[in-house]
Amino acid sequence: MPCIDYKVRSYIALSEKGELEKRVETAYRTLEKCSLCPRQCGVNRLGGEKGFCQVGGLPQISSSGPHFGEEPPLVGRTGSGTIFFTHCNLACSFCQNFPISQLGEGEEITEEVLAQEMLALQKRGCANINFVTPTHFVPQILKALSFAIRGGLNIPLVYNCGGYESVDTLRLVDGVIDIYMPDAKYSDEKVAKKLSSAPGYPDVMKKALLEMHRQVGDLIIKDGVAVRGLLIRHLVLPGGLAGTEEIMHFIAKDLSKDSYVNIMDQYHPEYLARKYTEINRPVARHEYREAIDIALREGLRRAGGSSERSDEFS
Repeated sequence: MPCIDYKVRSYIALSEKGELEKRVETAYRTLEKCSLCPRQCGVNRLGGEKGFCQVGGLPQISSSGPHFGEEPPLVGRTGSGTIFFTHCNLACSFCQNFPISQLGEGEEITEEVLAQEMLALQKRGCANINFVTPTHFVPQILKALSFAIRGGLNIPLVYNCGGYESVDTLRLVDGVIDIYMPDAKYSDEKVAKKLSSAPGYPDVMKKALLEMHRQVGDLIIKDGVAVRGLLIRHLVLPGGLAGTEEIMHFIAKDLSKDSYVNIMDQYHPEYLARKYTEINRPVARHEYREAIDIALREGLRRAGGSSERSDEFS
């Protein structure tokens, strides 16, 4: 895939100006009293202490490789180069990746090895580097990126997260991340606390999406492949628990009616979901159809899902 000049200039330009190294130093200082995410645990991860996410000072990954199950603009013809980080700053009771996110399946590596993983994915022809649940490893990603740039990395970087983000942390990756792919999980704080142990989630998520959109704007697709912008995921939950109507209204009113929104229908009870009667069933077809209709009524022109789309997001 040919390089897009403005993409190459982003994180590479930051490195050439010495700004990336400054960001690395600032980010690692944050780990001394960790405030990377809204939980503000305040633990010294560099000193071996662990907070909610249960990780220390080194990156920890479960796997990396080309992934063809992501949204079509991320996958292209060659796959999205995913790096799955271990643990998470959310505790979703229904997480389908719970062995990784909740049980800690993975191994600790160095930042140099993480850089090698990025370069290996680029060498395999992947359309991008897709950091899955990166929030608690932003400093390590920035440091690894400095090594990877020296090795010739020049493809888009994707920040694939749960939407529970600190604006200050997002500003550390301003000009580094090309494509943000957050979840917009809940519009009701009580539901967020119960199902994901995420106090304040709705307000936190909205502020995070506003910052992401400020940085990269709406999703830009060239020759069928995403090169820059915001891609929002919204998982429909049984009984309307995700609060689809309020979330779609926020996206249309406060972000952009040209926002790319993937409304997902694949929810099924997983992990601890069977403990909760209200989510101990798959999403009904009519619930998913209603979520699509809500997005269209809000005027979201690029809203749809895997099985139904209002257009091809061209």
